[in-house]
Amino acid sequence: MRDLVQRLFDHMFWADRRILDLLAASDSARTADVLRLASHLLAAERVWLLRIEGRDSAAQPIWPEWTLDELEHAAEANRAGYERLLERLAEEDLERVVEYTNSKGTPFRTRTADILTHVAMHGSYHRGQIAAAIRRAGAEPVNTDYITFIRDVG
Repeated sequence: MRDLVQRLFDHMFWADRRILDLLAASDSARTADVLRLASHLLAAERVWLLRIEGRDSAAQPIWPEWTLDELEHAAEANRAGYERLLERLAEEDLERVVEYTNSKGTPFRTRTADILTHVAMHGSYHRGQIAAAIRRAGAEPVNTDYITFIRDVG
């Protein structure tokens, strides 16, 4: 399971990077809607990392409005944080239960494996929304499908 989680996160890092590269290269793709969705995607990645690490996530807004530079910084920080986490993650750590409070103040208890799976899947959902918003803006979105990642990096 640990190897699968690592692969899903490698895909997440790759897909986030492709989106940010497109936004940096295309003014027409960089709409307020796209930036808002990308901000949420990266903020949510951060929130879940904080929760897994046992840190308070209440100060991290879930729907921030970040600039492209702020998105770049968030993506780099998320990648570094998750890489550190995954580097030290043992198979048995995936069963560890994380206690946290959601953005509405409701307490929850969730296995680390389930949180990490959620993070990887949540990003795919929002990258689909970002692709649709980019297309509505008249630009061509990038392909962030998992199979494309596998073909690109092997």
